[in-house]
Amino acid sequence: MKNVTPSFEAIAPSFGSSFTYASYTEKTNNKSDIWHYHPEIELVYVNGGSGKRQIGSHLSYYTDGDLILIGSNLPHCGFTNEETGNTVETVIQMKPDFLGEDFFEIVEMKKIKNLLQHARIGIAFEKETKNRVGSQIELMQKMNPLDRLLSFLKILNDLAHSKDSIFLNADGFSMVTQMQDNDKINLVFNYVKNHYFESIALEQVADLVSMTVPSFCRFFKKITNKTFTAFVNEYRLVHACKLLAEKPISITKICFESGFNNFSHFNKLFNEYTGKNASQYRNELKNILK
Repeated sequence: MKNVTPSFEAIAPSFGSSFTYASYTEKTNNKSDIWHYHPEIELVYVNGGSGKRQIGSHLSYYTDGDLILIGSNLPHCGFTNEETGNTVETVIQMKPDFLGEDFFEIVEMKKIKNLLQHARIGIAFEKETKNRVGSQIELMQKMNPLDRLLSFLKILNDLAHSKDSIFLNADGFSMVTQMQDNDKINLVFNYVKNHYFESIALEQVADLVSMTVPSFCRFFKKITNKTFTAFVNEYRLVHACKLLAEKPISITKICFESGFNNFSHFNKLFNEYTGKNASQYRNELKNILK
C-alpha cells in the first residue's frame, strides 16, 4: 500500500512576493495521487480537461477545466495528471494572514474575508466565473509582483461576488481536528483511494486505525458527516464517471472496474448520485466535450 500517511506540504512564497504563484504545463504537476494538506489557502485553475476532485470528504468529477478554492489545512489530492487532458494548471497559495493579521478586517475586505472563511469546506466555481476568472489568473504570470498582488485581490473580490459557486463539503465540516484524528482519517482516505476497486470490509478498515467497528463508524460519521459505506460508494461512482467520459468500454465493465460487484446495485446508486443512468450520463458528456 502506498501513500498511507498524509503528506504535509511545505510552501515558500514566490521570489519577491507574499504568496506563491505557479503555472504548470500539461503533465508537469504530478501531485494527483498525493493526499496532502498545508496551512496555505489554495486557488487552483485547470485550463481544460477532465478529472477527479477529492477535497476533504467531497468526491466529484470535473469536465472542461476547473476552478477551486481550498481552505487552510483542508486535505486534498492534486487535480491533473497525464490523463486529464488539460493544457495548463495554475496554482496560487497564500497564508491566511499573508497581507498581515488585520488586513482582511477592514470594511472593504468584508466580502473577501467571508469567501476565505467559506473556503474551509472547499468551493468550486462553475462555467461563467471559471472562464472569466481563469483567464485573469493566467495573465498574472507575466506581471511584476505589485501588479500581480493587485490583480489577485481583484480576483478574490470577483470570486467573493460570484453567483455560481458550489460548496464542496457540508457546512460546518472541518478536517482540522486533533492531530491523532487527522492521522486516522487520512489513513482511511488513502486506503480507499488505493483499494476502491477491491472489496473493502469495515472490519479491515477499523483494524487499520486500531478501532472497533462500532467506534470507527461513529468516528467516521462525526468527522465527515457521512457513513464509511457512503464514502466508498461515492469514490467508486466518481471513478465510474471518469471512465464513462474517457474510456470507450461497456458500462458493465465500468461497473466492475469501479469496485461494484452487482450491476443492478451500481445502476441504482449511479442514478441516485447523478440523477440519470450511466448511458444518459455518457451521452450528455459527449455533447459537453464536443
